[in-house]
Amino acid sequence: MSITLADSVSPTRSDRVRTYEVRTYGCQMNVHDSERLSGSLEAAGYVKADDGAPDVVVINTCAVRENADNKLYGNLGYLASVKREREGMQIAVGGCLAQKDRSVILEKAPWVDVVFGTHNMGSLPALLDRARHNGEAQLEILESLETFPSTLPTRRESTSSGWVSISVGCNTPGTFGIGPARRGKATDRRPGEILAEVQALVDDGAIEVTLLGQNGNSYGVEFGDRLAFGKLLRVAGTIEGLERIRFTSPHPAAFTDDVIDAMAETPAVMPQLHMPLQSGSDRVLKAMRRSYRSEKFLGILDRVRDRIPHAAITTDIIVGFPGETEEDFADTLRVVEQSRFASAFTFQYSIRPGTPAATMPDQVPKAVVQERYERLAALQDRISAEENQRQVGREVTVLISSHDGKKDAANDRISGRADDNRLVHLSVPAGSDEPRPGDLVTTTITGAAAFHLVADHDAPLSIRRTRAGDAWDRAQAASCGVPVSASGTGAATARVGLGLPTLRVQSGARG
Repeated sequence: MSITLADSVSPTRSDRVRTYEVRTYGCQMNVHDSERLSGSLEAAGYVKADDGAPDVVVINTCAVRENADNKLYGNLGYLASVKREREGMQIAVGGCLAQKDRSVILEKAPWVDVVFGTHNMGSLPALLDRARHNGEAQLEILESLETFPSTLPTRRESTSSGWVSISVGCNTPGTFGIGPARRGKATDRRPGEILAEVQALVDDGAIEVTLLGQNGNSYGVEFGDRLAFGKLLRVAGTIEGLERIRFTSPHPAAFTDDVIDAMAETPAVMPQLHMPLQSGSDRVLKAMRRSYRSEKFLGILDRVRDRIPHAAITTDIIVGFPGETEEDFADTLRVVEQSRFASAFTFQYSIRPGTPAATMPDQVPKAVVQERYERLAALQDRISAEENQRQVGREVTVLISSHDGKKDAANDRISGRADDNRLVHLSVPAGSDEPRPGDLVTTTITGAAAFHLVADHDAPLSIRRTRAGDAWDRAQAASCGVPVSASGTGAATARVGLGLPTLRVQSGARG
């Protein structure tokens, strides 16, 4: 493909404010990283594109999914044709796949301007400038953390919710994952730094915070306090104005009762837990180098539900790990039936080069993996529908989202998340005030499906206007140039993305 970086640089185009777009693939950590990338770009003078024609496209990659490589290079191929028609356009690739593939990206897609890794996100503006000035691609991959991501500027996509990293990296590598190799060894932040960032988010209008870590409940081991995570939850729960605390993702091997106690005894910690199972077969768990067994996993769920009866528990499951037999898979179905997960991310195992599992014998045929995957998905869909049906008649408090469900407009509904993170579609009765994104609505569940709840009522909604709703009003008014009243409201009606993870059906995964 005949396109060079020098050909794409235009002095006249570079003299004006440059716009950007960040495209995110992967986990919650990637979503958080993308907010940092956006913040770094805006601190350097870039503006988020709103016309579909950005000067800079940043792709924040994930290396976990089977088709991650194909998806990246497919998008880069399309962007090459766009770049030929758009003077001054730049393309940057970062994240886990960039950390893994490094120069391979530039070999396959020489029209890319910048390749950077997971440890140097803050360098992106400088690398873009250098690529434009020198007229050649810039590749910078660091092997260790340059600066903790949460010290970088942030452009939050939500006024009501925010992410806070408590650690990066992982010290518990298995046989199938490549995350530890991409993000490095675990590094914990000091509690004071974390709490200061949470406080800053609350001061900015957020009422919900999600604490992020590759293995969140191992937090504190690095500085010698194995009970640090439970303590962190309790102290964060005392921050005035913070109404919802979530965290992800704990590891069953390190999940202790002090964390369960902290969850049960701290009102701001939500009754929700994401606990990765991966397999219900003890033999497969051992092959995966998972340092727990199904009995221990089920025991954790029992203790959580004993202290927090309405907790919604979600999970990750891999189907078709090398050597998995029909008996092993039957064990997974058994544990899933006993666990009664609210929902699950289910994956078909695929070979990830560089992992121990990639060279294991007895790789399961694709057709067998597909058939087992479909059986597991059908079982979990049934359980999700049954567990959601049990919510009918319950009173819940919903944090209103800024994006609606696909059918909300037609049904006069709005959407949001209950305390346990279940998706709720609410009717908006005639004559009722419409809550703003960030407001809290108390309602009673009237219907359920496998992936959502419904609350349809004729009576006006019970709405509590929040600081987050006020912040949303201010943000919309500022973006539209509308004066903001003393109450924090304005006439703007544009919406921003909530920025929360959702469980959804994807290729190779069921949520």
